[in-house]
Amino acid sequence: MPISTDVATIVGLVAAACTTVAFVPQVVRVYRLRSADAISLTTFALFSAGTAVWLVYGLLIGSIPVILANALTLGLALTILALKVYWDRVRAAAPR
Repeated sequence: MPISTDVATIVGLVAAACTTVAFVPQVVRVYRLRSADAISLTTFALFSAGTAVWLVYGLLIGSIPVILANALTLGLALTILALKVYWDRVRAAAPR
């Protein structure tokens, strides 16, 4: 039995919301602690690159769930990445 496009889109949007919102606590934690020592720069850089490619893919196929999920997730991942770089530099510049 084929699934309607509307149902598939709703399922995609729910999945997108879950996976995207999962990054919010990490952004809040890094911001509050003013530290991202436990975060791998390489991992988040590669994750961000992969998410950007998924965003391009979503744009190419015209999939709203893929576009929304990856645009928002990319924004959150880049925020974490920027905070990681910033707090690492602040920590490195601090007198010991």
